[in-house]
Amino acid sequence: MAAGETQIYAKVSNKLKGRSTTSLLDPLLGMGFPAHTALKALAATGRKTVAEASDWLHCHCNDPSLDDPIPQEYALFLCPTGPLLDKLQEFWRESRRQCAKNRAHEVFPHITLCDFFTCEDQKLECLYEALKRAGDRTLGTFPSVVPLVLHSSVSYLGFFVNDSTADIIQEFAVMFATEASILADCTVKPCTKQLHLTLAHKFYPHHQRTLEQLARAVHPGHSCQWTAALYSRDMRFVHYQTLRVLFQYKPQNTDELTLSPGDYIFVDPTQQEEASEGWVIGISQQTGCRGFLPENYTERASECDTWVKHRTYTFGVAPDPSSVKDGEASSRRNGEPQPLPVSQSSSLQSLQATILRKSVLVVRHGERVDQIFGKSWLQQCSTPDGKYYRPDLNFPRSLPRRSRGIKDFENDPPLSSCGIFQSRMAGEALLDSGIRITSVFTSPALRCVQTAKHILEELKLEKKIKIRVEPGIFEWTKWEAGKTTPTLMTLEELKGANFNVSMDYRPAFPLPSLLPAERYEDYLHRCAVSMEQMVSTRPQDVGVILVVGHGSALDSCTRPLLGLPPRDCTVLTQLVRKIPSLGMCFLEENKEEGKWELVNPPVKTLTHGSNSAFNWSNWIPGN
Repeated sequence: MAAGETQIYAKVSNKLKGRSTTSLLDPLLGMGFPAHTALKALAATGRKTVAEASDWLHCHCNDPSLDDPIPQEYALFLCPTGPLLDKLQEFWRESRRQCAKNRAHEVFPHITLCDFFTCEDQKLECLYEALKRAGDRTLGTFPSVVPLVLHSSVSYLGFFVNDSTADIIQEFAVMFATEASILADCTVKPCTKQLHLTLAHKFYPHHQRTLEQLARAVHPGHSCQWTAALYSRDMRFVHYQTLRVLFQYKPQNTDELTLSPGDYIFVDPTQQEEASEGWVIGISQQTGCRGFLPENYTERASECDTWVKHRTYTFGVAPDPSSVKDGEASSRRNGEPQPLPVSQSSSLQSLQATILRKSVLVVRHGERVDQIFGKSWLQQCSTPDGKYYRPDLNFPRSLPRRSRGIKDFENDPPLSSCGIFQSRMAGEALLDSGIRITSVFTSPALRCVQTAKHILEELKLEKKIKIRVEPGIFEWTKWEAGKTTPTLMTLEELKGANFNVSMDYRPAFPLPSLLPAERYEDYLHRCAVSMEQMVSTRPQDVGVILVVGHGSALDSCTRPLLGLPPRDCTVLTQLVRKIPSLGMCFLEENKEEGKWELVNPPVKTLTHGSNSAFNWSNWIPGN
């Protein structure tokens, strides 16, 4: 052991002398590990057992940051246990199932007592002692019941702690901060704002009412044992995405990462330029090594999944709700606890403003036939006399009837079978998300009208909402093959093919107004004018306007609403190549500020691999 490391170890040992805690450091030093890495391993594993720390060191033998003097970050939380925790976890599950994931799902139910702070590895036992001393001093005054009041606003739902009780809890946090400063030389900032237990944060406005209903089923009067818990995280990866490994992967190249199920991968979204499509660059929590990995071997994990619990201090058990006297905690009628009212700060006006917000969901169409089978796709599926047949399962079962025959499909291709499946999956996901589609607009291209139709069918709205065909959002005609605009199906043909299109809608740009090889400025202009008409056609309509267009629509139809200048046409061309089938952009109208905002789409992306053609005759001997 180096002289400096010996001095550090001696200081730690002297400070803790006289305590009954058995040192975990000695066995690791006896195994030959340097003191600084042994202390780092103990901090990374919660200072629980020698075996866990030893395993961590063996796994991190190739970790390039093993010798870096980077401490863990720590935070103190007040966490519920018992029946109240069970109810909160049930809310977590149901809110995620019914209303999609929001920021609150990233962390377990808790009340934050202090901001994250650093503590040197060799002073960790002193930090534990600070928690114990603060807890012992507060134990006698800690409330047997922590009164919670449900609060709701536009983007937040949670329980606020009653002021008198909050004062006692905050005093405990201040005591911990003081003891941590004295014993462990840590700078801890206790939480001085309104103490709260977050239920949902930064959720979609149309989910507010559902979340409130779910929250009313959580009665804060449930028996609860509150525990102060000290957690740590690796400060290097605070702003990274966290992925959970689902499948084992053995590297095929030296720059790839070994994946083991259960491991977590930290991914920096800003450092992915070198990664190919479907791959990411990440750092393994299990080994500390960095490399490329296939993204579809992982799934998104929650922020707290990689946190380490160190020590806890448990306060008293809250009395059963049946023992609460009249007028105490929450009101009771006939022995049943009543749901707590939403606090007055959530005014009726703000609720109405949230619920009555208009949104626009711009979606690219599904996979088209010629995207898979090339420009000669029509020759592959038509007989000499002009009849359609299905040469491959990814060709659609049939084609709609057109007045001029099958030839008109050549430059107006339909969705492939996979494209139909993609559209239905998107519709199913939109149904699960709970969003309310109020109107639908599409480009006149057949693939766009088909995509809208299948989405509406999965939403159970195919008979309630008519599809409004808007030629103004058709693809930039300069990108179309030939010197003329493609022959597109008329409204009469679409209606005859069982598409529920609106015959009354007057588009911003009629079909004959589309000119071949138009200028880029003209294309952007018609998209902007069309979008303005679509969002203002029925001002009284609220909810989500679904716009199904082409890849370029995700840019040319959103930037006018966002008030952004158009992109250079070269940049747009490169951008469109990266937009997948059913790619989405979601905009919300902020009436208070008089602008539109780009927010997370209500459903996840759809990712899948390619599936090449197969010739069974190659398996015949001699071929």
